[in-house]
Amino acid sequence: MAHPVLALATAAVTAAGCVWYLPALADLRAGADRPVSRRMRAASCVTAWATAATVGVLLLTTNPWTWPAAAAATGTLPALALLISSALHHSRETREAATHWTDLAPTRPPPTSDRTRYVVAALLTTGLTTATVIGALRLAENPDTPTAWLTTITTPAAILTLFITLAATHTHHRHPH
Repeated sequence: MAHPVLALATAAVTAAGCVWYLPALADLRAGADRPVSRRMRAASCVTAWATAATVGVLLLTTNPWTWPAAAAATGTLPALALLISSALHHSRETREAATHWTDLAPTRPPPTSDRTRYVVAALLTTGLTTATVIGALRLAENPDTPTAWLTTITTPAAILTLFITLAATHTHHRHPH
């Protein structure tokens, strides 16, 4: 597939992603008015979308697949680190809030913690990161046959499908309806 076609697709997806990165920018601008976990999650979102925009520009300006693939992998790692750190901060903030509520109403037991959200987020993030890195590596190999292109597309899709299935299975077993 030609670089300009992928650059156009990346630009379209990045433009459509404004529903995520514009509110994230607002959270970052709010500063201390937002909890640390929310600002870190917003920074992760902005980093991921900035990575997509960078990859789009690199697809237009460079010929080999190496630079866009390296940019995708390099941008995904800090976004993932910020997302994991955000989840840890959120967990700490939730425990702290539960402690404060327990201090205010000691006769009520603190709410039970449901970690399903974090497990699903970790599974989806891991699957997306793995699929991105595998896809970037496959593109860096410069596939030139239809079979190579097919495996370049289907391998990351299969990996992502596996992790989505794991997340859905965990949610279903945790909350059967």
